[in-house]
Amino acid sequence: MSQTVCAYCGVGCKLEHINDTLKGVKEYPSNQGMSCAKGISQSKTVHTNRLLEVHCRDSIQESYRPSTYADSFQLIAEKIKQTANPDRIGFYLSGQMLNEDYYVANKLAKGFVGTANCDTNSRTCMASAVVGYKKSFGMDYVPVRMEDIEHCNLMILIGANTAEAHVVLHNKIKKAQKKGLKVVVIDPRFTLTAKNADLYIPLKVGTDIDLLNLLAIKLIKDDHIAYDFIKEHSNNFNSYKEKLLALDEKMLLERTQLSEDIFEALYRLFRQSKNIITAWTMGINQSVQGVDKNLAINNLHILTGQINKKGSGPLSLTGQPNAMGGREVGGLSTTLAVHLDYSEENCQKVSDFWQSDTLPKENGLTAFEMIEKADKNELDILIICHTDPVYHLPHRTFVEKAFKKIPLVVEINAYQGSETSKFAHILIPAVPFGQKEGTQTNLDRTLTRVVAFEDKHGLLQDWEVFAQIGKHLGHKKAFGFQSSKEVFEEYQEMTRLSYKSHLDIYKANYDALEHTPFIWGEALYDKNEFLTPDNKANLLFVENQNLSEQPSPAYPFILLTGRTRDQWHTGSKTLYTDNLLKYKALEFVEIHPKDAAALGINEDETVKIISVRGALKAKVVFADINPKTIFIPISHRDINYLTDDRLDPLSKEPDYNHSAVRIEKIEECTL
Repeated sequence: MSQTVCAYCGVGCKLEHINDTLKGVKEYPSNQGMSCAKGISQSKTVHTNRLLEVHCRDSIQESYRPSTYADSFQLIAEKIKQTANPDRIGFYLSGQMLNEDYYVANKLAKGFVGTANCDTNSRTCMASAVVGYKKSFGMDYVPVRMEDIEHCNLMILIGANTAEAHVVLHNKIKKAQKKGLKVVVIDPRFTLTAKNADLYIPLKVGTDIDLLNLLAIKLIKDDHIAYDFIKEHSNNFNSYKEKLLALDEKMLLERTQLSEDIFEALYRLFRQSKNIITAWTMGINQSVQGVDKNLAINNLHILTGQINKKGSGPLSLTGQPNAMGGREVGGLSTTLAVHLDYSEENCQKVSDFWQSDTLPKENGLTAFEMIEKADKNELDILIICHTDPVYHLPHRTFVEKAFKKIPLVVEINAYQGSETSKFAHILIPAVPFGQKEGTQTNLDRTLTRVVAFEDKHGLLQDWEVFAQIGKHLGHKKAFGFQSSKEVFEEYQEMTRLSYKSHLDIYKANYDALEHTPFIWGEALYDKNEFLTPDNKANLLFVENQNLSEQPSPAYPFILLTGRTRDQWHTGSKTLYTDNLLKYKALEFVEIHPKDAAALGINEDETVKIISVRGALKAKVVFADINPKTIFIPISHRDINYLTDDRLDPLSKEPDYNHSAVRIEKIEECTL
């Protein structure tokens, strides 16, 4: 019997492996014995659809041929050495990687290859929350934990479908509802989460900031704000208030397309609640104004003092198992390591720690920016680990064109058949969940051990792959790690460099983490202090600028995207488990029945959905969704032929949830 941590969403459920089955661990705080169908299915996918041999080819027009670890590492090292400018090299990481994997990859890229172009697929889901936290509170610090739900009076879920994306967390919320918690769901779709809500708010797509600002205006005008907290623990209140009150309340409400009664119901619940948590995920973050939406949420909590106390605060829900850990380690091109931004002082600290003199001095390219650079023939090497950017980045037609221009694409993956593998030159097998060892951090700063329950059968873990590349580059001492524990302990020591040592993972014990989790940053939790220079939170005025792609007569619908309960991304694991194929189809489009009737479309009919960037086919499902709004799940592998590639200017996160499309019957299609 062994215990490990789930490799799917950010809840971080502890699972027990007994007789080739998995079940939730009752004593573990994150899941308290609960689990979801995806989580417990993982014992069956360790050997399914696996990439087990190294493959290589000189051109993507050729077929792959067998190779070896040693030959591939030597070739990669030679290509890196031949690249005079490290800015022409990129590393593309993943929230599927453990902290140790991230650490060695980040050390290799920034410390010894000398490129700041080391980013992660978490850029496409959590970067807006990261920037929002840093601007409001000074640091990428989540000031709420899941256990706070038990002390909360009102939970607002905005842009989050927890019933499908965070199943165990959703069950925690439902349990708290039985004890009196009120839940508000704000979403253009009447989702499974909305069915359990005490109040459902069918907000028009793209008007989140309008609604949040309207709520803030009402609270200020009615004197339902925390004046003492604002005075002692925040900045910019007067300028924020002046700009906010200059907005036209009637216009804000009209934009949301909500009735006054629905808004007043939300306001009453907010005003009457002692402790409030706002939780969100991709519906907020994946926007050209994702940072602004995060700031609007944070503003409400600062205004009302609903932060730094039990049962209150802004809770960003991470979508991947170690998206949080990757942020801590430094797996973003806009940070160095351990929450340190690029500055002369921080670069010197990190250079001294790694004993490296090749560290970049400024931010690197983010995920989509690397692809834009590739399209200009300015990226020579791209090393990708446990993610599928050809599938998951927006504007796939452009992405595919850019990938064809990269001279060397390396894919490190436990599974075969990714969309990216069609454009790669070297495929390197690595071990999956069940065979890897290390640590990961869940959505509320809980650090725990991931334990292997199977032998690796001669394959390498991600960090071992990056360490081998480092050794082949001549850095044997820097990458001479013998175990995941050794990597973790070096990373632990580095966390002492973090601002005010807030990232106090150096206090954790690797062996103890197998059974006892460690929560970093607890010293900050009950203080009304923030990680800004003056220890105060920042109120920052934002407004809806309608920067997303707008509908038109040619493309009158707005496309939403998201997960379904039992599938995970491209389905490299979930597609091969029969039990996970029963809940919902992989490819469908939700549409309001009245919109379908106007188009002469029937339920279960296959239609074509078209944007200016591309098209796909899907079967029609009638749904309770706002008019002129449709939803397609990301389990549809062609989804990103449709999506817009506009980026938030600060977070560089794509605007996946506001693409203009049209729907046509198959026999009427005109591309």
